[in-house]
Amino acid sequence: MPEDPDLRLVEAARSGDYPAFESLVKKYESRVHRLAMRIVRQRQDAEEVVQQTFLSVLEHLGEFRRESVFATWLLRIATNHGLAMLRRRASRPTVSMGDSSNDEDGPSRPEFIAEWRQPPEEIAQQRETRQLLTQVLDELDLKYSLVFVLRDLEGFSIQETAETLHISEDNVKVRLLRARLMLRERLAQVFGVGEAAEGEPRNKNV
Repeated sequence: MPEDPDLRLVEAARSGDYPAFESLVKKYESRVHRLAMRIVRQRQDAEEVVQQTFLSVLEHLGEFRRESVFATWLLRIATNHGLAMLRRRASRPTVSMGDSSNDEDGPSRPEFIAEWRQPPEEIAQQRETRQLLTQVLDELDLKYSLVFVLRDLEGFSIQETAETLHISEDNVKVRLLRARLMLRERLAQVFGVGEAAEGEPRNKNV
């Protein structure tokens, strides 16, 4: 596990140093809010998720076991609160993030898979593309977009993503591949699409 840059603040906060806890909140509240928005997709609900997340962190900080870095532990809590918000908001009883039998069938193939010359994480870092990426992520089924957000944007490992969402590592890999393919298709007209060779149709099965 990499060295945790927040360990000093975490230990101080666990000892009752409230300014240390406030420093952690200040450092991560924007990141937690961004993740919450990608899950619940409504600003008021996202703000509630942020509040609930840091209240949970304050209450359970003594349970942090350093099995991951603090940021990963924090974002897991935020993810859980975001999914709980969706369950409360949904007309159906639950929003399931569990294993789906269809996920094991292999990735669906879009009709056109464009060449994407930049990896997803580099695209996400470009300010001018973040809004577009958010809009495209909103079009995806949550079980795909959330795996993409945790793995490619927040830097979770496959194992950490699986544990956070309570699905298998194989499911994480399949959902991540599907998400990347769907994002690639939707962003094809913006990023890295070369002109089709003369005389060749642009849309073709490969």
